[in-house]
Amino acid sequence: MDAGCGWNLQVPPHTGTTVVAVAYNGGVVLGADSRVSTGTYVSNRASDKLTPLSDFVWLLRSGSAADTQAVADYVRYFTHQHALELVGEPSVKTIATLVKSMNYQYKQLIGAMIVAGWDKENGGQVYGCPIGGTLVQENWTTDGSGSTYIWGYLDSSFREGMNRQEAEDMVKEAVALAMSRDGSSGGVIRLCTISADGVDRQMIQGSDIPTFWDELGSAAEVGMVVG
Repeated sequence: MDAGCGWNLQVPPHTGTTVVAVAYNGGVVLGADSRVSTGTYVSNRASDKLTPLSDFVWLLRSGSAADTQAVADYVRYFTHQHALELVGEPSVKTIATLVKSMNYQYKQLIGAMIVAGWDKENGGQVYGCPIGGTLVQENWTTDGSGSTYIWGYLDSSFREGMNRQEAEDMVKEAVALAMSRDGSSGGVIRLCTISADGVDRQMIQGSDIPTFWDELGSAAEVGMVVG
């Protein structure tokens, strides 16, 4: 059916985002853009795609915002119940497995998610949980429509034993690179660093977002002397 505006209402609209998580020596860094789109329409330019599941475990959401918010709410509830039984915090892997179970059992949900956090037993951990219910632990991972532009960058930039600042810079630049290429990613960059010290959140906006050579225009426009 055509509503007269060129949209086929029988086809699900395209959605997009960019989410990234990286483990470093002492914790994890999560990052995401803030644009929520429905096809070519930007429905929210300042969304928060980083959702806490416990004090030290957070979820990065891509896909259907409604579906992934529902998964986050259920997993947060089950995590709280399990913490009461344990009289302590569940491990990152346990919470990631809860996300995987929800994603696997309810395959009608459209959600590609990343679980990342810190626990006393294994330190910082990153788990990818794509559509369908797979769960894979990685040193770094990315998802969303913008991820296709930054796999090579992340693969070449990551190294074992990175410190916090290096990991934060890597995630910030990766999300900025995706935003510069993917029309469904944009807005501000939200970062979340989780370690034994707790959770530290940052928001990078405006002129603080990294720009790249091909975004600067001609040499004359940016005041460069070429000779």
